[in-house]
Amino acid sequence: MNSKSNTSTQANSDAVFVPIPLWQVLCCGAAVISIAMGIRHGFGLWLQPMTQAHEWSRQNYSFAIAVQNLTWGVVGVFSGILADRFGAFRVVVVCALLYAAGLYGMAYSSSPEMLLLTTGILIGCAQAGTTYAVIYGLIGRNVPAEKRSWAMGVAAAAGSFGQFLMVPTEGWLIAWAGWQTALIILACAVLVILPLAFGLREPGFNRGQGHLGQQTIAHAVGEAFGLGSFKLLMSGYFVCGFQVVFIAVHMPGYLRDHGLAPQVASYALALIGLFNIFGTYLAGALGERIAKNKMLSAIYLGRAIAISIFISTPLSPMSVYIFASVMGFLWLSTVPPTNAVIAQIFGVAHLSMLGGFVFLSHQLGSFMGVWLGGFLYDIYGNYDIVWYLCIALGVFAALINLPIKITPIQRGLRELNPRAS
Repeated sequence: MNSKSNTSTQANSDAVFVPIPLWQVLCCGAAVISIAMGIRHGFGLWLQPMTQAHEWSRQNYSFAIAVQNLTWGVVGVFSGILADRFGAFRVVVVCALLYAAGLYGMAYSSSPEMLLLTTGILIGCAQAGTTYAVIYGLIGRNVPAEKRSWAMGVAAAAGSFGQFLMVPTEGWLIAWAGWQTALIILACAVLVILPLAFGLREPGFNRGQGHLGQQTIAHAVGEAFGLGSFKLLMSGYFVCGFQVVFIAVHMPGYLRDHGLAPQVASYALALIGLFNIFGTYLAGALGERIAKNKMLSAIYLGRAIAISIFISTPLSPMSVYIFASVMGFLWLSTVPPTNAVIAQIFGVAHLSMLGGFVFLSHQLGSFMGVWLGGFLYDIYGNYDIVWYLCIALGVFAALINLPIKITPIQRGLRELNPRAS
């Protein structure tokens, strides 16, 4: 009886994994990222109305967004582990519900502590399961290696389209219905992710068997952190988070401080999203032809140059739009090559988890960028120091990505499973 049962279990295990069709992965996964990232990129529009309505400092709001990014990164590791083990569907559903709850709570936060809980922790947890790490893990499992970088570029471009679509919409909602009602509307809108999640169901993950092969989680983590290239990749991604979240959250306030109309910031963030559609798609497509570490180095150097020119020239709506267009092209174009490097070196079995660790570094950078922006503004009354930091860090990231080696790691049976005899 036991032999028959074991044979049946083994047969089920062998027949477990059925890849999702490419069109389904891209349509549903890209739509989830588009909604989740589109809403997230507009949070800078609430900085001034919320702080003025509650008489908070900018640091109060900035700290909540900083904690959101940090929570996103920390929880992202665990959501990646769960997605690798049980599939993306369950993780996306739970996190979509958390997103709606966080937005609703943000609307009625009456103290900095409440804002920290709703905007910082709840939404941070929600983003960990509705954005890149989980969706890219799913792409890695279901898309052939020769199309993987391209597919990741498509998914990243969808997130950029969400920013292009949602940021002006959020600005319009704030102007039309007020900042509080706008958040309630977004809380309802984010529930659209729930039906999309059904398109991400992987038959092989319904019984918690995953697609992990023989390598244990502990060995996968030790293997990654023992590799110098993985550490360099994480360091570069720290810079990415510092730059983009500082700009996304604080540029609206920076422009208002210099006398520009509120809609300039909305249009600028929308242009970042629009041009990032092309930048991320191109980065994913070129990732099949150009060395990904060199591509990352060029992106970080390009950001440093763009920021240098922006802060050294007279500020006007046109200069803002040009800067937003250039930065948009470079905005999330780091995402496809970074995740493709992880997949190329380590394989896809633990891709969501390892991507989560790299993204944690990104979010540590995000925390520092958004928090330092508010902290130093409250001290000096301007953002000058943080702009200079963005430039210096961009040069640093360009240099440390050059020595990264993108060679698939070689493993023996004992390395895959240390308990094997």
